[in-house]
Amino acid sequence: MKLKTYTDGGASGNPGPAGIGVVIRDQENKIIAEYSKYIGETTNNQAEYQALILALEKAKKMEAQEIDCYLDSELVVKQLNREYKVKDKDLGLLFIKAWNLSQGFKKINFHHIPREKNKEADALVKKAIKEGR
Repeated sequence: MKLKTYTDGGASGNPGPAGIGVVIRDQENKIIAEYSKYIGETTNNQAEYQALILALEKAKKMEAQEIDCYLDSELVVKQLNREYKVKDKDLGLLFIKAWNLSQGFKKINFHHIPREKNKEADALVKKAIKEGR
């Protein structure tokens, strides 16, 4: 099975109250799952990683073999595609977790998309922050 994930993470302030949003679509591009979660005080970049980690964990439970991950965080995408080094210690721990999870799929791709193309996941982030406060 092949899935697409759209993830977003954000903090109100940086760091600040943060939330993550995940939208999972099937091969026909239908939404099969959505997650919105308040994650406490953290940075935008940490929230972006946590959203991706949640998406990978859920996709694994759905027994996906291939996954295309769409994020509006250029930093996270370039780090996972090995174009940028991970210099921040806290991000490094999240990178390792995401990287290790990604190794459990037959095929995985990380794509950077503009924020406008990630509106559903972004709305889930805003909802999580609003409800978490």
